[in-house]
Amino acid sequence: MSSIKSINLPKDNGPHDFTVEWWYFNGHLKDVYNNEYSFMDCFFKVNLNKVKIPHLAPHLLENIFSRGEYIHFAHSVVSDISKNRSYKEIQNISLISEDSFKKGLLYINYRNAHLIGENLNGEIDEISPNNFHLKNKHIDLILNSKKAPLLEGGHGYVGTPKAGSYYYSYTNMDVIGKINIKGKDVEVKGQAWMDHQWADATYKDKGKKDKWTWFSFNLENGTDIMCVEYDTEIGSTILVDIIDRNSNQTQFNFATFIPIGKSWKSRETKAKYPLSWRIEIPEANIVLLAKSQMKDQEMIFGAINYWEGQMKVEAIIEGEKVEGRGFMELVGYPSDYNYLKLKEKEIQKNFFKKIRKLFLIKS
Repeated sequence: MSSIKSINLPKDNGPHDFTVEWWYFNGHLKDVYNNEYSFMDCFFKVNLNKVKIPHLAPHLLENIFSRGEYIHFAHSVVSDISKNRSYKEIQNISLISEDSFKKGLLYINYRNAHLIGENLNGEIDEISPNNFHLKNKHIDLILNSKKAPLLEGGHGYVGTPKAGSYYYSYTNMDVIGKINIKGKDVEVKGQAWMDHQWADATYKDKGKKDKWTWFSFNLENGTDIMCVEYDTEIGSTILVDIIDRNSNQTQFNFATFIPIGKSWKSRETKAKYPLSWRIEIPEANIVLLAKSQMKDQEMIFGAINYWEGQMKVEAIIEGEKVEGRGFMELVGYPSDYNYLKLKEKEIQKNFFKKIRKLFLIKS
């Protein structure tokens, strides 16, 4: 462990000189009428000299990123659970401002490189130590951390010194602000989770791709749980990290992840995603029964497809039932699609929408 540094916050909320790094947020929201919403917002920083991004055009990289070795991109989704609708934004390339990553606390200001004339910038701004302002096309939220950070693995590092990831979470954050649904601002409040990871890892474009089944849970008794099953070419790794209402933390390396019920099949990628799960953590005497609240939460980023969405959960802890909310991320599930053909269909669909709108205006 001598080569692994201790997590130092708020300093480590900022960027690191590693191959890949991301800042991930999810949350559960309600408006004044008690309608339910959820959001996910994630910003990525990747070293182009070490990672192959299979869908990016080489000429774009040469023209836009000649100043540095890092590329950035952002993924976001807001879900109107009451109306069963999701609003996704996937930036294949994000341009950052000159002052991004250069302030005393974390600061990222970015926009979509593919949208010429786009005025709205996204933002992740650490407004005070460990508290954040998130803004993009669909959200404008303030997140205030209420609990000590969860240091995954017990010390904020998972894996071996040669193959691992720095990883910590703010598992319980108060949220207040607004979301934008079809051009209309909706005032909301709720609870959020933040993950920050950085590692010297590379994207595998040949052979078996990495696959993971990841959950974050916030239970009504104040217990927060991160659990993941990570599959690679050399085997499977299971991590469980639990933090109680008093910030006491425990870690386990064994759990069973059992899909139950029917899977949802994506029309675009043909991937099948199990949306209901039974998770057993025997050493903690915990059983989690989790079910997604929506089906179409698939995100498509070039050759990568994944499912990201909110869950309802019932936990049985030492025989007592506790309800809660959670988020699930399913990555690396087998798919069969051509990204360029999907983008071509999307462009055609949007073109015909504009033609119909123009026709209605003239008529």
